[in-house]
Parts: sequence; C-alpha cells; structure tokens
Amino acid sequence: MTQTSVQDNATIVETLAREAGAIAMSHFETLATVPVESKGHLDLVTAADQEVERFLTERLGQAFPDDGIFGEEGAARQGTTGRVWVVDPIDGTFNFVRGGDQWAVSIGLYENYCPTFGVIHVPVRSQTLIGGVGYPSTLNGAVMEQRAGLNEHRAACGVGFHPTIAVEQRLQTLRYVLEDARMSFRCCGSATVSLIEVALGQVDGYLGIGESTWDLMAALPILEQIGIHSTVDWTKTDLTSKLRFACGTPEFLQSVSTIVPYGTTLE
Repeated sequence: MTQTSVQDNATIVETLAREAGAIAMSHFETLATVPVESKGHLDLVTAADQEVERFLTERLGQAFPDDGIFGEEGAARQGTTGRVWVVDPIDGTFNFVRGGDQWAVSIGLYENYCPTFGVIHVPVRSQTLIGGVGYPSTLNGAVMEQRAGLNEHRAACGVGFHPTIAVEQRLQTLRYVLEDARMSFRCCGSATVSLIEVALGQVDGYLGIGESTWDLMAALPILEQIGIHSTVDWTKTDLTSKLRFACGTPEFLQSVSTIVPYGTTLE
C-alpha cells in the first residue's frame, strides 16, 4: 500500500471498528437479554458477536470489494488481491458475558502471508489502537512509546489458554513462568487485551496456547512498530491454524525460548 492508501485505510477501518464497538456496547448494556450459545466448555458466542461480524463483513466488503474477509464466527469471502481482512468481532466473549471490560473489536490485515496492519477498539475502556507497516502505532491518536528490555526483579507475563488445552499443559506453562522464568503472570481472558497490556508496558510479554490467528492479527503489526515481536512463523501458518506462541520484547522472548522457541506450533 502507498502511504496515502495506508492513511485512507486506517481512517476507514478505525471508523468501522468504532461503529462495531457501538453495536457491541448496545448489547453489553442489556446483557440479561443477550442470547448466548456455547461452542464448547467455557467457549461462548453471543448474538453480539454475530451481529458485529455481519456488520464488519458487509462494510469491509463495501470498502474493499476486491479483498478477502475471514472472521471468527464463520465469515469467509475470497478476494482477488491476496489481502484478507481478519475479524474478531468480540475478543473476550466470556468477559463480555460476565460484564467485564476486557474485550475488544479486532480488525487485522493479512497481506503477503503475514499481518501488516491492525485496528483494535476497546469500547468500555475507550481505547483505540492503530498501527502497522507504514503507519506509526498510536493509542487514541498519540504515538506509542518504544518497548525494550526486561527487568528481572519485576518481570510479568500475560498468559492465555484456549478452553480445549489440557490442564496439565496449562500447569506446565505456568510452572515454567513461575519457577524457570521467575515471573509474575496475568490471565485476563482476551488475547487482544493481553497484547495491549504488552504494548503499554504493563507486562513484558504474552504466552498464548491454542490461540487462533484472529486473536492476534490486528495486535501484532501494531506491536511490531514499537519493538515488540512474536515467535509466530507466518511462512508455516495459515489462517485456520491454532497457535502456540510468545510475544514480547526481544529480552522477554529470549527468557521464554526454552518453552516457546521461534516457529513452535500447537502440539
């Protein structure tokens, strides 16, 4: 994309993310009446997820008619450009259903077989993050600070597990974080919000076990612009993959390389 098209796309996608957030908020404010379905144990989908995804699929299709679309709740449209807009309508649905604020609308661009641009909107927290190749990462319009280093005396790690991940595998991960890496850990139930915490320096990195590509497609290009990297090898990853990855400062990635080396896939 040219610099002009990057700017234009950012404006369009930010507007859509905010409008999608407003739709989600209209449901969030009347939670007692929101229909909830189960995709599996502790894995939920609501009418809000479905409505937001339909809205984004339609509007992204209008704005970028030649691009593909891929969404968590089943949206799938083939494009002709090789670009795909990857949508997570509400990342953190469990938190959403419980009335928490740790959920977000996530829209990422997958281009040349890797994430290149993203917009994240967290309605309850009034946070909007934008960034990617050719576009400096911003939080509510302010350029975000670069991140680097790892202070071992106050190191902290975000963790996230898909509900299908075995208990023993979760315990092994947490045992490594606590005993080997000697870090504190946080688990908020939304990969997107956890990665925002990495971006803001609230934790040094994140370990995701069983995450999907839509959980991080928008966040990774935003983070790349401020010095934060991931272990995902996109040359060996497609949009349907389940991921085992780490994301953080280079020093954080080195500290967890034993348990999540570069290019690790879900076992």
